[in-house]
Amino acid sequence: MKIRSFAHRGLQRFYDEDSTRGVPPDAAEKLRKMFAYLDDMQDAEELRALPIWKAHTLAGDRQGTWSLSVTRNRRMTFRIDTVEGEICDMDLEDCY
Repeated sequence: MKIRSFAHRGLQRFYDEDSTRGVPPDAAEKLRKMFAYLDDMQDAEELRALPIWKAHTLAGDRQGTWSLSVTRNRRMTFRIDTVEGEICDMDLEDCY
């Protein structure tokens, strides 16, 4: 799927330029793997095939937002526009 937009500038820089400035350096390799998987993904349900990333959708006011575990306390979150088949609002959040 194509990534349409980013909410996290460091994550966008990492994706576009492979610059680790703005992302945790210890998570860089995992983020590369995640982006490679997301780029090749055809359907959102494919995310559930990788239990190590603890993929799930959020509830409440963030319903429809996907969350992937990057490190113990960081999550990559995003929405999927199913009509366009694009990933939107890609973010890297500290959960604690």
